[in-house]
Order: sequence, then structure tokens, then C-alpha cells
Amino acid sequence: MAKVLILDHSKSMRNNLRERLEFEGFSTEAVEDETAAADLCEKIPFDLILSDDGCKVPQVDIPFIVLSSEGSIDSAVEALRNGAQDYLTKPLNMNRLMQSIRRTIEEGDAEDGPGAAKTPLRTRRAKPAHTEHIIGRSPQIERVRQLIEKVAPSDARVLITGENGTGKELVARWLHAKSQRAAAPFVEVNCAAIPSELIESELFGHERGAFTSAIKQRRGKFEQANGGTLFMDEIGDMSLSAQAKVLRALQESKISRVGSDKDVEVDVRVIAATNKNLREEIAKGNFREDLYHRIGVIIVKVPALRDHTEDIPLLVEYFIRKICGEYRMSAKEIAPEAVEALQAMPWTGNIRELRNVVERLIILSGDRITAEDVKFYC
Repeated sequence: MAKVLILDHSKSMRNNLRERLEFEGFSTEAVEDETAAADLCEKIPFDLILSDDGCKVPQVDIPFIVLSSEGSIDSAVEALRNGAQDYLTKPLNMNRLMQSIRRTIEEGDAEDGPGAAKTPLRTRRAKPAHTEHIIGRSPQIERVRQLIEKVAPSDARVLITGENGTGKELVARWLHAKSQRAAAPFVEVNCAAIPSELIESELFGHERGAFTSAIKQRRGKFEQANGGTLFMDEIGDMSLSAQAKVLRALQESKISRVGSDKDVEVDVRVIAATNKNLREEIAKGNFREDLYHRIGVIIVKVPALRDHTEDIPLLVEYFIRKICGEYRMSAKEIAPEAVEALQAMPWTGNIRELRNVVERLIILSGDRITAEDVKFYC
């Protein structure tokens, strides 16, 4: 399944494009700015980027199509000169867009030449399925690494717990990368981001005519992940009715699409994550205890950043190199006093917040990041 990244400042445009593309059978991610796009491109091997002309496309070896509200010849020429595969004007003709997307991906297939072994787009077009390193030398992070090494080779289901921004998704990706399923799909779904009335269709797919807008059959996340790993983020936010169907899928290795009475067998390793205390949610009646026992064969707790502040110097150094590389600038020096000031901060947003702060300091500081910069900009 081809993976498409949608880069657009407009939330409504991102949602509309994502809904249509996923309906057409594409796997999608959507972001509003270039930094988030660059981050995702390092984590996910996209086959294509759809970018608004007001956004800067990340410097990666991935074909892109420009979507513009201008429609002038000059802007079209400029986009094509910058490497765009196509240039479409808004409001979009969705049929025209689908044709352009499929043509671009098919042209990528042809690049291998006649008779060449067909390689999945994800391994040919984008960067390899590179998983970022887990940074840190603290005992807490070492324990997480050791658990990954022990658990990854098995097919045991894993529940990853921890606060927002601690790196639960990164742990899930390493569990997949070190497993026997590493060559198969890693499919993620954010259970909190999908409305309760759509979650079943998202997870299990639907048949044509299952509901008003279901004009064709669509595979859900379980089928997309067949043979590989399904990462269910924020599983604690899932409705009870959806939990019951997930439980059945785990018990029987079968799912049924919405609007169908036929079972589809699936071979999927489920890794779940939550920032909630599921024991408390069970007591409140918000989460099924039987599902908890199904998904929590192994529990990996990712520590909050405030519990391993000794790793902050390494994380800061890593983020400076990475972010300066994205901006195509030399890595900035940071004063030891500035690092100490960062270590003293509470970090309620954890590693995600630290990364954003480092990027802010890189942009706003002078030639060197000082303790005064930390005090002034943080």
C-alpha cells in the first residue's frame, strides 16, 4: 500500500484529502508545517508528498505534487522547476488528483526498468525504514532497551505506557524493527484522533454500501498490517464497542468489515500505547479488563524526562545536530550553563517539548546558545 504525506496549513484541506485518499486505499499522514513533515519523512518511508505551495517540501528523495490556490503559469513553472511531479490548482478536481497520484507512483515502478524485480516503493523511493535511536544512558532508558531486546523477537503483545511526549511510538517502532516481522508493514492508528463513529471502519474496513459515503470497499488497519505490526496509540481512548471488536480480533485472529457478515483472517502483532492508567479506567468502567489482559502480555513503561534528566545533555546534542542538519546549517555550540539550565526545567511535555525548545533556541539564539537564551526564550 502506497504511503502519502499531506502537507498543508489548512486543517480542513488536510482532513478532506486524508479522507479521500484513505477511501481510495492509500495510507496517509497529514501535517501542517515543514518541521513535522521532515520528522515524519525520517520515520516513515513515504511514496509521495502532496504539498500546498505555501509549504516548503522537506529535502528528501520523495516525489511530490504541488497543490496551489494561485493557478498562475509562473507559479506552475516554478513548482516544476523545483522538482514537482505535477501542479494542481485549488479547488481540487479529486478525480484529476487521483490520476496524478497513481501516475506518479506508477512511474516510480517503471524506474526499475523492464524485467527488474519489483521492490516495494517504500524501499526504493524514500529513505530506508530508518528508526531513530533511543537516546540516553540512564538506568531507566537502559531498562527500556533491554526489554525491547528481549521482547521484540517474540510475537507477544506489548502495552507501552507513559506520559505524552516520552517516546512511546519510538519504542513501538524498535519492537517492530527488531522483530521477525520487520520486513512487513508497520501500521499505526491513533485511537484518540478518530471519532467513535468511524473507529470501527478505520480499524476493520467497510464494504461498499455499508453507509452513505461507502461507495467502494476499503481495507481497515488490521488488514493493512497483515503479516506485520499494528501500533494502536492511545488505546485507552477507544469506545467500549470498538474494544469488544478488537478483543475478538485478538482472540480469533479474524475481523469482519463494517457491512459484511464474512470473516477475514489476519496475522497481526498488536502493540498498544496509552498515557492513561488502564487499571483506573477499568475501575471506572471505561476499559474492558479482558482486553487489558490481552494487550498487556508485556508492559513497557517509558519514563518521564524529569525522571532521567541526566540524559538531557545527550538529547540536546542529538537534537542540535539533527535540527541544524534539517536547516542546512552548521551545528550550533551550546554553553554548559545552558545545558544545566535545561536540566533544571520541569519538562511536562517530556522529550517532545525538549525538541521544540532546542529548535526554538537554534532559531532565536546567536552563534552560540547561552544560559541567557534559555532564560529568555524558554
